[in-house]
Order: sequence, then C-alpha cells, then structure tokens
Amino acid sequence: MEALIYHIDTSSYEIKAETDVITSLEDLVDEVPDSSPRFILLSYPITLQDGRKSSPLVLVYFRPQTSTQEGKMLYAGAVELFRNKAGVSKVLDIDEEEELLDIPDLLQH
Repeated sequence: MEALIYHIDTSSYEIKAETDVITSLEDLVDEVPDSSPRFILLSYPITLQDGRKSSPLVLVYFRPQTSTQEGKMLYAGAVELFRNKAGVSKVLDIDEEEELLDIPDLLQH
C-alpha cells in the first residue's frame, strides 16, 4: 500500500501534501490528526472476487467528528475538486481513525 496525506492551507486555500509516502495502515492511523479533516490519496492492493489483483487509486475523505464546523465545510467544498484532479474513481468517507484499518474490507464492496 502507498498513501499520501493532504491538507488545505487555510491562508492560501491550496491543497498540499504533508507527509512522505506511508506504507502501512497502522502508520496512516498514527499520521492523521485527531481533530482536523484530511484527504488521503491511497493505492491499496486487493484481490478481486474472481481472483484478479487490483490496486485501485482511492480518495479517503477523513473527517473526524471532533473537527470544527469550519474545517468540515472547507474540506466538503473541495472534495470533488480533489477527486477530479487526482482521477480517482472511489471516495471513502471515514470519520474515525479506527475505520482506516477497515479500508481493505471497504474496498471489496
């Protein structure tokens, strides 16, 4: 797996990468902030039901429940723009850190 975490700079409203490539779900959980939304661009290898291997590019819209209303609105307004620019086909809405560990199961559906 490979993942990059992005944040929105509140002074310039630019979407910026904030980490190096993350290679495990456990490290991803450690890296996301507890109280601020983030976009996570993720490539995770899965085996499809017919046995084929796939590594879909997915946007994880991480929005913890403890985020400010302003932060949630800022990211909600940018999620489609980021999705289109990144060329992802699937968006996962996740609001708890522990749910990040469930990404393999979420990608099977």
